[in-house]
Amino acid sequence: MTTAWPARLAAAMVRASIARPRLVLLLSLLLGAWACWVVATRFAMDTDVVKLFPAELAWRQTEEAMDAAFPNRVDVIAVVLDARTPDEADRAAGQLAEALANRPGLFHGVSQPGAEPFFRQSALLFLEEKEVQAATERIIAAQPLLGTLAADPSLRGLGKALELLAEGLKREEGDRALTAPALAALTEAAQQAEAGRVAPVDWAALFTGRASDPSSLRRFLLLRPVPDYSALAPIADAIATVRAEARRLGLTEENGIRIRLTGDLVMGDEEFSTVFGGAIEENILSLLSVALLLWLGLRSGRLIFPILGTLVLGLPITAAFGLMVVGPFNPLSIAFAVLFIGFGVDFGIQYAVCLREQRHVLQDQPLPAALVAAAGTAGEGIALAALALGIGFLAFLPTDYRGLSELGLIAAAGMLIAVIISLTTLPAWLVFTKPKPEKEGVGYAMLAPLDAWLTRHARGVAGAALLVGVGCLLALPLLRFDTNPLNLRDPHTEAVSTFRELMRNPDTTPNTLEALAPDLPAAEALARRLEALPEVADTLTLASFVPQDQAPKLALIRDAADLLGPTLEPPAVAPAPDDAAAAEALVKAGTALREVAAPLSQALERLAGGDAAGRARLAAALLPGLRDTLATLRLALRAAPVTVESLPDSLKRDWITADGRARVEIRPRDLSDRTEAMAAFATAVQRVAPAASGTAISVQASSATIERSFLIAGALATAMTVVLLLVSLRSWRLALLALAPLALAGLLTLVTCILIGMPLNLANIIALPLLFAQGVAFDIYYVAAWRHGERRLLPSSLTRAVLYSALTNGTAFGTLALSPHPGTASMGVLLTMSLLYALVAVMLTLPALLPLFAGEKK
Repeated sequence: MTTAWPARLAAAMVRASIARPRLVLLLSLLLGAWACWVVATRFAMDTDVVKLFPAELAWRQTEEAMDAAFPNRVDVIAVVLDARTPDEADRAAGQLAEALANRPGLFHGVSQPGAEPFFRQSALLFLEEKEVQAATERIIAAQPLLGTLAADPSLRGLGKALELLAEGLKREEGDRALTAPALAALTEAAQQAEAGRVAPVDWAALFTGRASDPSSLRRFLLLRPVPDYSALAPIADAIATVRAEARRLGLTEENGIRIRLTGDLVMGDEEFSTVFGGAIEENILSLLSVALLLWLGLRSGRLIFPILGTLVLGLPITAAFGLMVVGPFNPLSIAFAVLFIGFGVDFGIQYAVCLREQRHVLQDQPLPAALVAAAGTAGEGIALAALALGIGFLAFLPTDYRGLSELGLIAAAGMLIAVIISLTTLPAWLVFTKPKPEKEGVGYAMLAPLDAWLTRHARGVAGAALLVGVGCLLALPLLRFDTNPLNLRDPHTEAVSTFRELMRNPDTTPNTLEALAPDLPAAEALARRLEALPEVADTLTLASFVPQDQAPKLALIRDAADLLGPTLEPPAVAPAPDDAAAAEALVKAGTALREVAAPLSQALERLAGGDAAGRARLAAALLPGLRDTLATLRLALRAAPVTVESLPDSLKRDWITADGRARVEIRPRDLSDRTEAMAAFATAVQRVAPAASGTAISVQASSATIERSFLIAGALATAMTVVLLLVSLRSWRLALLALAPLALAGLLTLVTCILIGMPLNLANIIALPLLFAQGVAFDIYYVAAWRHGERRLLPSSLTRAVLYSALTNGTAFGTLALSPHPGTASMGVLLTMSLLYALVAVMLTLPALLPLFAGEKK
């Protein structure tokens, strides 16, 4: 049979390389040095995941329109601050906001939702009328104490107020049920001060009788960082600054303040840190594992070190190509490294194993003859496998998923680079390492019986393979595709766990949608239509901040203000006492309380007789909250009618654009992140508001874009590979036989995903085209060998090469399964599993299918 042109070309390349091995090695080293210089001087990352999708996509344009309308809501860090009391939360959030606002180089803006005086002044108006009445009655009942505290908001004033309270309780005046919580809270604060701790009192709850729920103890800051998308962690400096400022201000869990950061940017930073944090270790482990398997497969350092050397040489050359041609790497294209290690070593293994076989066959011939003969024997398979891999990767180019298309171009170039250095640098290097002749063949003679059995029972094997394939096809409807990117992230990280916690609260869920209306009346009408949907819990517009039924509430507030006005705003406030005066006041209060509140009495007397530090701790626990609460009460009793026009400008800017368009916020009824629920919510809202945008829509749309990209890539890769096989093999039968085991391996992989409960997701789906590329390579090696007259496939040296190629690839990809990043780990599992099935399918079906359908006619 005439030698195919790929084999002739491979032999010519090797012949030319070994004719001038020193020159080839010198040029290779110079090229590698240049590539390392390019990588060192030009390496850049663009971690802006938004750029992974073209801006022309409809859902991207909708997002861009909303972002342009409300730029202050784009790319924010949400700082979630939890404290022990509402006033402590207000003070902590205010302090942190002020500190961060002075860092313009790190933050475009800092906002504190709900911090406007409007919300404190109108707080009672947002309650039900009965709640307003109960709150005002309780405040009025506390008038004597409020007057004393307002005139002297210090430990001295507190002592006088407690004396008054004790006298009233002794005379059985007042409701003990109302005073009991206050006495208990003050007792706890005093006892904690004795023990060396500060335990703030929730004064608002004591005065209003409304216990603080977790949401009232939580405040938010929204930060717009200045991201550096050339870094792996674009907002690392901003995050570090937030944490450093919190520590400097004493806003720590030890002091009762818990601060957490979340949002898409923060989760992205955490994700990149998780993925790339172990990338170096994973690549080193991958190289070491490949080296071990090379030793097991080749048993010769004279072969192994040149192969590893060419592998290490090819990495920077491929990276330099990516930087020169494509530009900065993105979070997907950077994966070329592990792909190069996994696939690039395959060509060197094929050539080296074939060289061992030729060193056995041509024992009397010098090494150069064996080097050329190995290229002539393995060249066709290597060339076709490289073309198939390259085609598989280039099929990503026309897709709408930019991250995938750039990965495809770089990986395809990597395959070309790997083939060239495997047929030039590697043989030149082998001239100097001088692999020894082989005394025995390097095939697996023990597999001869299996090979013969498969040939004898070819029809049965083909039928069994067909039945397995049909069974797998029938099971495919059970396969799940998880489009939720949150499931690809480590659920234990701060940002993700906080995001999920907020998601379960209807008032803080980030999984909302938004729509724009021409004006506020149109927005209110749209909101009413949306609220009628069963998938929608409620909606918000600017008008939602105008309280309902204001008249009766304002009447109650005015009555309370008339009674309490002079009490809360005394003509003069006493100057702060010195420590001796504070101690004296505590002694008097303790004496007065002995009969009605013994625990509090005892604690106050001990504090009065102790050192000044204890009294300072008590003051820190009581006085800041007292002063803030008195200020809030004064402001709340000045409540005025609220209209859309009277709403603060800062609030209006969040809901109305400069040209009058109004935003509608839509909250889901299902607060889970189930893919089905998010899809139903997005679909229902878009029927009413087609231009809506938000997480639920972008997740579905981006997932559809990715799925479509893989379908297009898969179809293109299949079509081009079939054409390649037809042109190269010149036989429909051989072309289809090369694809048959691959189809079976793919089906087995998908069914195994069903059986182990692992859905396809936005990360591991990349394993499918890679399975196609690698599986085609395995098939081609065997079909090319059959075409060149090899009839005992399994016992041949080719099986050793294919086996160790699969093992090295599987090991390289298997290291990904150890990643702490769930998405990367699932990709590693699926890649390893698919390679195993590809190997098994090829070795157990082709020895039967080739004699059955492509054997010599009798």
